[in-house]
Amino acid sequence: MSESVQVLKLAVCLFDDVALLDFTGALEQFGFLVPHIALDPKSPFYIASKFAIDPIYLGPTEAPVRPATGPHLVPTRTYGSVQNGEQFDLILVPGGIGSFPDAVPQSLISFLKRQAPGAKYVLSVCTGSWVLAQAGLLQGKRATTNKASFSMIKNATEGQGIAWVPKARWVVDGNYWTSSGVTAGADMGNAFLVHLVGDEATKKIRGVVEISVRDEGDDDFAAFYGLV
Repeated sequence: MSESVQVLKLAVCLFDDVALLDFTGALEQFGFLVPHIALDPKSPFYIASKFAIDPIYLGPTEAPVRPATGPHLVPTRTYGSVQNGEQFDLILVPGGIGSFPDAVPQSLISFLKRQAPGAKYVLSVCTGSWVLAQAGLLQGKRATTNKASFSMIKNATEGQGIAWVPKARWVVDGNYWTSSGVTAGADMGNAFLVHLVGDEATKKIRGVVEISVRDEGDDDFAAFYGLV
């Protein structure tokens, strides 16, 4: 084990009717930095990095989470099990219809209010940014979201002082990273890794995953939905 590698604890926030691809696009890339690979130079997938990412999957209860599509997911822990004194380094909030105000678990909102202020980075994909807004975490920030829901979310959060950006694949404001809809999470995930571990390591990851990524402003869907 390399003592020079810092392990970052990542909270992956799950809930019923979450959009599976919202978080798996980024996690497929983050997976090359999980501790058993990132700390083992003998691993066939080893990529030299100063950081490792240890994902922990959180849910409202220990019962399997039912995503909008795909297999049920078993949380590693519950939101309520994260007590005072414990701090996640990274938080990833996906979207889906389960992120809407009438559906999102209040235990997730409470978790975000407790954890986000101390996190190194907070990331959201698709309507996951609406969850951040519901927790009061986007006031005074620039952010984006799924363009199919953009106008609805902008209207619903009016008065919160959020500068919603219509044409953006993702937006960075300080340590907050918010992406557009679903597949944009993979693009943002790639950009986040470039920021975290550098382009050389991230280029190797892209090569193994065989993914072509878009730039921050490369957004066709703002025009598709008449937002620009």
